[in-house]
Amino acid sequence: MENASQKGHPKGLWYLFGTEMWERFGYYLMLGIFSLYMIDGWNNGGMGFDGQTKSDIYGTYLGLVYLTPFIGGLLADRILGYRRSILIGGLMMSAGYFMLAVHSVATFYIALALIILGNGFFKPNISTLVGNLYSSDEMKDKKDAGYNIFYMGINIGAFICNFVAAFMRINYGWGYAFAAAGFGMLVGVGIFLLGTKHIKHVDVVKPVQEGDMSTMKILSYTVLPMFIFGVLGYIIPGNFLGSDTNDAFIIGCLPVIGFFIYLAFTAEAKESRAIKALLAVFSCVILFFAIFHQNGDALTVWAEDHTNRNMSEGVASVADKMGMAQVVINNDIVSADDKTFKHTIDSLRGIEEKMPSVSQEEIKAKGKFSEEVSQLEKSRKYFETLPPDQVPAKGKDLKLYSTELYQSINPFWVVTLTPVVVGFFGFMRRRNREPSTPTKIAIGLIITALSALVMVGAVYATNGLDAKASAMWLFASYGVITIGELCLSPMGLSLVSKLSPPRITALMMGGFFLAISVGNKLSGMLSSLWETIPQKENFFLLNFGLVMGAAVLMFLMLRWLNRVMKENNVI
Repeated sequence: MENASQKGHPKGLWYLFGTEMWERFGYYLMLGIFSLYMIDGWNNGGMGFDGQTKSDIYGTYLGLVYLTPFIGGLLADRILGYRRSILIGGLMMSAGYFMLAVHSVATFYIALALIILGNGFFKPNISTLVGNLYSSDEMKDKKDAGYNIFYMGINIGAFICNFVAAFMRINYGWGYAFAAAGFGMLVGVGIFLLGTKHIKHVDVVKPVQEGDMSTMKILSYTVLPMFIFGVLGYIIPGNFLGSDTNDAFIIGCLPVIGFFIYLAFTAEAKESRAIKALLAVFSCVILFFAIFHQNGDALTVWAEDHTNRNMSEGVASVADKMGMAQVVINNDIVSADDKTFKHTIDSLRGIEEKMPSVSQEEIKAKGKFSEEVSQLEKSRKYFETLPPDQVPAKGKDLKLYSTELYQSINPFWVVTLTPVVVGFFGFMRRRNREPSTPTKIAIGLIITALSALVMVGAVYATNGLDAKASAMWLFASYGVITIGELCLSPMGLSLVSKLSPPRITALMMGGFFLAISVGNKLSGMLSSLWETIPQKENFFLLNFGLVMGAAVLMFLMLRWLNRVMKENNVI
């Protein structure tokens, strides 16, 4: 075992930190503009989907991108090893981001498939390597702190990426923004290769032991039934869960969930108790991610349509020179009555459809015309709930903070608050009063529920969306949920590393990401309710109730979970 940094943290942590930072740069850059890209007009460079389709694809993508780590973790444990799996996954994701830069329906779906499969190889195995670096008795007490530091790397990348996304999108278009995500992933792969000498000693393939299922048997018991169940869910008449894709995803997950339950009840006694404890925590974690990952959908819509994004004159002058300001305009069309505005837009869209688009010049002219029409629509929508004294005079424009920049609020809070949270728990540890890892997760769920109440206040502040909300509401909500996130998400990774039987650590890490996967799909399903729930405070109250229910369940299980932790000598 490498011991060059025994007094602090292993050297390998910093290379994994850098790798994950750039991987998350690409991932969150793509995710921050994903919903906006899907609903933007086709001739404006977007996909032209309606709101329901957008939420459906968003939730399905987020679900699948965290479902494949189950397979990637298994293959890394048994066959490929962790480093090779990470390299395969990183290159596949980079290819997917570059393919998103190509504006076509076919490449759109192929790109998503590459990112989904690539994340399956990458995500569980880099998290497993972090835990393996702390496997010695001298380092195990620092494992929670190590995961918090690693998690901060995730969020540095997530913070930076949205500024790059805004600049590239505003000045060059969607394609260049997605290409920047692909480039970021390649940087992450390069950092990983540079640090491999500090990591290779903890990259150990675990041979199949007597009584273990073979790899092919596990895959035949899970992947094949998952596909069959998914198809059945899709073709069953009617919709149990709102759409065919929702039915297909949730029903398709059942065989994998069943496999983990089977694993828990057939393992030897001590391992069985540890696996059961992890599955119990996973069931609560699902609802955290169902709420947390609405930041890319429902809360992005909130930022776009219901947040006052006006720049001050000083900021606007600098941002405009840097190409970082979103512009809305006021003219006779934008300020016309509803009937006149609709008739004018319909007429302009009719002209757009008839415009030729054969030569490069014609395609460029049609795209520019479409962008101008879209700007009229966006300006009208933004001004609808803006105080009259803030609407610019006719012929003038207004500079706004780009919507994707609000995606950087959460990672900003993570980077800011991680030293505080790590320091606080370190302070408690020195006094032998540090909460157990399951207790931290339970606390995180309560704090997450409170973040939904902040948004209830935001709805009341807008008088039922009749006015714009201050951006401070989003800052406050993200600030609260970030504290919950820091108590839960890195602690979940740490718990899996602590409790998993060593021979199936990456497989159980895949189980943790399966829980995230189901939560992510639920986030898309919940976000789709935004369009149908008339009183928006009820949308956030629903979120509050769901997470608070999970928190209560977690607290009821704490005594049992702590007993299992103590039995495994990891409390």
